[in-house]
Amino acid sequence: MNTKILIVEDEFIVANTLRLAVEKTGYNVTGIAASAEEAAAHLQNQKPDLVLLDIRLEGKGSGIDLARKLKTENIPFIYLSANSSQKILEEAKATEPYGFLVKPFRERDLLVTLDIALYRHRHSLETKLRQEEFLQKQLTEIGIETSDTKQQLLQIARLLQPYIPFDLILWGPRPLAAAQFNDMGYLRIGFDEYQFISEKELTTITGLNKDALASALKNSHTDVEATIHRDGTTKQKLTAPALPQLLFGSFTLQEYLVVPVAFSNGTPLHIFFYSRQRSIYTEKHLALLNRLKICLTAIAEKMIGQVTPQMSQPAYFNKEHNNAVNHSGFQGIIGNHPLLLAALDLTAQVAPYNTSVLILGESGTGKEKVAQHIHALSQRTNGPFVKVNCAAIPATLMESDLFGHEKGAFTGAFEKRKGRFEQADGGTIFLDEVGELPLDMQVKLLRVLQEKEILYVGGDSPVKVNVRIIAATNRNLEKEVAAGNFRLDLYYRLNVFPITLPALRERKSDIEALALFFANRFCKEFNKPFTGISAAMMEEMYAYNWPGNIRELENIMEQSVILNDGMSKLELRRSLTVAAPPLSGHVSIETLSDVKLIQQETERAYIISILKKTNGRIRGANGAAELLNIKPTTLEAKIAKLNIKKQDL
Repeated sequence: MNTKILIVEDEFIVANTLRLAVEKTGYNVTGIAASAEEAAAHLQNQKPDLVLLDIRLEGKGSGIDLARKLKTENIPFIYLSANSSQKILEEAKATEPYGFLVKPFRERDLLVTLDIALYRHRHSLETKLRQEEFLQKQLTEIGIETSDTKQQLLQIARLLQPYIPFDLILWGPRPLAAAQFNDMGYLRIGFDEYQFISEKELTTITGLNKDALASALKNSHTDVEATIHRDGTTKQKLTAPALPQLLFGSFTLQEYLVVPVAFSNGTPLHIFFYSRQRSIYTEKHLALLNRLKICLTAIAEKMIGQVTPQMSQPAYFNKEHNNAVNHSGFQGIIGNHPLLLAALDLTAQVAPYNTSVLILGESGTGKEKVAQHIHALSQRTNGPFVKVNCAAIPATLMESDLFGHEKGAFTGAFEKRKGRFEQADGGTIFLDEVGELPLDMQVKLLRVLQEKEILYVGGDSPVKVNVRIIAATNRNLEKEVAAGNFRLDLYYRLNVFPITLPALRERKSDIEALALFFANRFCKEFNKPFTGISAAMMEEMYAYNWPGNIRELENIMEQSVILNDGMSKLELRRSLTVAAPPLSGHVSIETLSDVKLIQQETERAYIISILKKTNGRIRGANGAAELLNIKPTTLEAKIAKLNIKKQDL
């Protein structure tokens, strides 16, 4: 092992103890620094593979200040800290450390944390390099299949979206001529849907005529390097009226990133990435664009002379579009909210690789559907996709179910049986509710992740498996780690590439599209005409906070269709309780009832709708208890308490 480690710690005894511990294991300590300034000087002489970093240091700079520098240089670091205030801990977490050790810590904890940090950095770096290499190859091929500039720009926009997220992308020469607007680009209106934008579209959207637009352009400026601008301001303050400020108001944008490239004749061309989300652009995006500059310049050279406002302009380019906003490549995922689109961008970005993925989100947000799409978009698409609900398997049967067992391994094992991991060989295994795994099973799962092999119950010969792991949970795993319910090393192994799905209350603009989708589906299923959704029902759905998320909305739409006479618009058949601020952590009918967010009548109707969906079945896979995320015995008690009878179903 030739891994180089820099220790930044102002207490000599602690620093020396760290040195002895890591050197004993084979790591190479390149130096010990007592201050951020001393560490920065050390970094100029020798770049370490990892830094052990105390938060409180001698001198003016803190460990957090140094961490920001390490982050920009892509050097992984682990924080060392005694008791710190909540503010300091939040600042430290914002720098995205690869681990966190609280003093005093055991030597074993130190070594495990080092191992995890290096694993995460190595895999994330390898993935990043492969992605960038593939991106450059794709960009280089732009223009081979078509010479149409609009189509080329559209291809570039689609390729860059997962790496530099934007709501509006524009290309144009700078400085601008006072009487001529030559920019052209695309406005994102869906996951893979873009509206062409040039002078014609801009004057229509802004309501300005060409003369007014030309006047607004007079105060635009020329950037000489890649720069991030927020709130319509920059280091060189813009004086209204100016093009960026005009776009900010017209498209409700928050910030933009610009990268200048130059033609061989010296004419500068600017590429602008505008976003509706605040503080979305970082130094990482600037660094990526600078690395892509040669490639982007070559593309611009190919299109020189073609970027003119006289081109014919189609209004939209999209692969597939319907009233429910059902995204091409993500069949069944409905909506256009920026938070959802950001999650889908990450999904499309990670799908081609074998990286482990952790999908986070409340119950009912669509974690399983996203996992299925990751598999479908991967190179494993022709292999098996095996689903495992970790919360539904009895603890006594879990090891056998996951890893298989030999004949005679235990009472009732009459034959050898393959486990879920072996069944998924060559494909993907989806571990839903991974936060419910018992600690002993977490250890065994960690072995599979590390060794790529399983051991049958009752067996003594490991079996190699080629499986991609996608895990999902509605729990806050960081809190579970702190409480001792989830292993830190397993958390970091799974959390290589996290994707967070927004709750429905965070993307309420998608409620109408989702409601229409489910209404159409159930009307076709029940052979009923669909005449629309009443304004009162839609208004109440917008006011509701949806603790059950999309699954709850689906159930409500199914109930409304069933009870509809087929001649009138859909109406709510039960009142919705407008929930107070959302609950954090695990959400279920049981917890919602305990805090009185759902009245007894509403709870009864909701449970009946679930029981109808499962044909009255309470236990087992896809039974009502599993769908409600509560124990079967708890559901049976509720059924008795709420006086739910067979004739109600």
